[in-house]
Amino acid sequence: MLKILFVAAEAVPFVKTGGLGDVIGSLPKELKQQGVDARVILPNYQDIAEEYKTQMVLKNHFMVQVGWRQKYCGVLELEYQGITFYFIDNEDYFKRQGFYGYGDDGERFSFFCRAVLESLTKIDFMPDVLHCHDWHTGMVSVLLDADYRELPEYNHLKTIFTIHNLRYQGIFPKEILSDLLSLDWDYFKPDRVEFHDTVNFMKGGMVYSNLISTVSRTYAQEIQYPYFGEELDGFLRKRQGDLVGIVNGIDYDVYNPAVDTKIFSNYDVDSLANKTKNKLQLQEQLGLTVKADIPMIAIVSRLVGPKGMDLLECILADMFRYMSIGDYEVQLVVLGTGEARYENFFKYMAWEHPSKVSANIMFNDTLAHQIYAGADLFLMPSLYEPCGIGQLIAMRYGCLPIVRETGGLRDTVQAYNQYTGTGNGFSFANYNAHEMSDTIIRALLLFKDKEKWDTVVRTAMSSDYGWQSSAKQYQELYEKMIKQL
Repeated sequence: MLKILFVAAEAVPFVKTGGLGDVIGSLPKELKQQGVDARVILPNYQDIAEEYKTQMVLKNHFMVQVGWRQKYCGVLELEYQGITFYFIDNEDYFKRQGFYGYGDDGERFSFFCRAVLESLTKIDFMPDVLHCHDWHTGMVSVLLDADYRELPEYNHLKTIFTIHNLRYQGIFPKEILSDLLSLDWDYFKPDRVEFHDTVNFMKGGMVYSNLISTVSRTYAQEIQYPYFGEELDGFLRKRQGDLVGIVNGIDYDVYNPAVDTKIFSNYDVDSLANKTKNKLQLQEQLGLTVKADIPMIAIVSRLVGPKGMDLLECILADMFRYMSIGDYEVQLVVLGTGEARYENFFKYMAWEHPSKVSANIMFNDTLAHQIYAGADLFLMPSLYEPCGIGQLIAMRYGCLPIVRETGGLRDTVQAYNQYTGTGNGFSFANYNAHEMSDTIIRALLLFKDKEKWDTVVRTAMSSDYGWQSSAKQYQELYEKMIKQL
């Protein structure tokens, strides 16, 4: 049986700050259903819910070398939904609020990367492949090359490194190379981990892994160009033969309007009238005008520039003051937190138009599900988007996405064609507020035609973005690497 260990900093339901947590929480489940022994290892953060901590059992403990320091490492084990999770425990590094953003993140994740490798001979599970995710795990492959590759237990190991977002690379002062990682200065070269006279964790992961993947086909192409490449585009072009894009999926056990207990009324493609019930109850709950034929646009997102919030600043005020499509108005529901500039903008819009705009500056998973189920349109005008999860969830719930054609948004949303009637959403090509506005107007005009609208909604709900196909592609990659031995 193929044995895979996922190495990551997040996994639902234990830790989540973004899409990474969703992927690590759901992809191993699908791989297991396909006959793969997939397990996960991640830090034992303080903020993991107590209900899970009480179920963890100590698997082993030992000391880990962090430069000249000897640090305690415990490995805790928990089985959740049939998947074995391991948790790297050290209170100095992980017994604190939050997950990242500390001044010693370089030391914390240097420890984590070495602890993962040290634990492999102590947990009764030696994988065939280490599947590392994002910068926090970048040094796993580097340390494997430097200190473990010649050991008999490790010399079969293959590694794949997945980029979830190239913008966040884990860049630290060069002194950590010897002080924390115990690496020879031979590793500090432009074709290795050096990056503008610093150490770059993500670059290290890409350089020393057998294969590199990212989370959509389009993003795999985009990051080979300077605009999206975050100064690593040249390296990625050199390794384009080892770079593959596999679109993320969503967990259909979690996101299924037919059985979702968080929404007001369950429904499927054959009972869309119940989706309308969700809309009416959501309007009432949020203090908006309760009327089914008012189109509702949703934003469930981090409220930051790269998510297209500046485009919304340009057009929303005028849209709600002056725009009228036919004889009805438009409603907007926002859920998320982010930059104060955008939080305050949406608060102001809600104050100015209380019956039309609801600004929920928070994270609330139950409300998110209710918004997906109740809204008609889901707005995601990202500047760049490696994959995107929101548009996949929205389609699952019959909430038609309006997206910019970039990254995974381009790969998953097929624009509605008024002549053929095909498509599962709406899209625009250029990062331009007026182009986005025109696309919103096209979507609102289609909303008036109930028969055509419902056809597109059913198409969106029937689009298959579960993990089955993507997990199969990953399995083929694993097997390809192993055969290279």
